[in-house]
Amino acid sequence: MITGIKGTRLRRAAAVAVTTGAMLATGALTVAPAQAATAPTIAAKGGYVMNNATGKSLYTKAADTRRSTGSTTKIMTALVVLKQSNLNLDSKVTVQKAYSDYIVDNNWASNAKLIVGDKVTVRQLLYGLMLPSGCDAAYALADKFGSGSTRAARVKSFIGKMNSTAKSLGLKNTNFDSFDGIGKGKNYSTPRDLTRLASSAMKNSLFRTVVKTKKYTAKTTTKSGGTRTMAPWENTNPLLSSYSGAIGVKTGSGPEAKACLVFAATRNGKTVIGTVLTSTDPATRKSDATKLLNYGFAK
Repeated sequence: MITGIKGTRLRRAAAVAVTTGAMLATGALTVAPAQAATAPTIAAKGGYVMNNATGKSLYTKAADTRRSTGSTTKIMTALVVLKQSNLNLDSKVTVQKAYSDYIVDNNWASNAKLIVGDKVTVRQLLYGLMLPSGCDAAYALADKFGSGSTRAARVKSFIGKMNSTAKSLGLKNTNFDSFDGIGKGKNYSTPRDLTRLASSAMKNSLFRTVVKTKKYTAKTTTKSGGTRTMAPWENTNPLLSSYSGAIGVKTGSGPEAKACLVFAATRNGKTVIGTVLTSTDPATRKSDATKLLNYGFAK
């Protein structure tokens, strides 16, 4: 006879064995699945994340709702320049007074502090465009790469190239009426479209190099032929310093756009790319983007 504590233990073991056997027979005993990542809550009105290699959507929030894009527009500005045939990145552009006046006329818009009369290379203008978000650099590039006998005609032509490029990329909810994001009521895109635009731009090696650069110092040529060392241009993208694996892409802001960010990061060979539009402020857009990157890598 089995008695006492020892007997109780044996009876319990036997019961467990019988129960386990029954569950195995019916297939009811399974390994619990890993807990799925919980989609984050973001302050931004719109958000989108995708796997850059496969194009698979990983997160959406009003991903196809059109919104003002602010300076994330400059991704397209850069892409249009980089798509030019026979592009000479070392060709020089003379900084015009019109570029400087434009900054002043637009409430001292973000700028690269280009100096009138200096000669700046196209390569340098791309850094001035994407790091400090220079609207003067954007104007210079539009003037350089648009077609026409007047500056106004060249700018109009360049914006036309931006829209035709958007159409060729299948960005159906995107339209540009400016070269820098200071729109006139018809400058808009969506989180999904901007993410796809950035993904296309990131295929260009120079674009990838520029948007992951934290600081760049340009040496320009002065009117007298001397060399001017510009104050360093610092990248406005906070993720480059705060998020491990961050590789770009571009901030945006404005009265209507609020705080925007197109972002990308690579970890363990996987690149996640996405966009937040109309977040509340710069600190919150950084938090929004960080949440979405973490979620994207967990998916």
